[in-house]
Amino acid sequence: QVRIVESGGGLVQPGGSLRLSCAASGSSRSISAMDWYRQAPGKLRELVASITSGGSTMYVDSVKGRFTISRDNVKNTVYLQMNDLKPEDTAIYYCHVPGTWGQGTQVTVSS
Repeated sequence: QVRIVESGGGLVQPGGSLRLSCAASGSSRSISAMDWYRQAPGKLRELVASITSGGSTMYVDSVKGRFTISRDNVKNTVYLQMNDLKPEDTAIYYCHVPGTWGQGTQVTVSS
């Protein structure tokens, strides 16, 4: 059973930065894709960024150029560096690996 532990959320002013971390443990195999999703109040959960074990990445258009996803395959950890944050980035951010979701971490962008 894979277990996920997320960290790094918080309150930041517009234009600020945060870095989210997600550590996955308990997998006997290497993890293929590792993803970050987010869900804002009253909205559907959306895929923000994804990274394969080979390092290929994808981003939703609204975060391109501002967010960077990376991973450490030895530690089974994925990161999301978020720069130039905007109020519309406010949401609960969830880490996802195949078959398992994290508990979510709140990101609030407000002055």
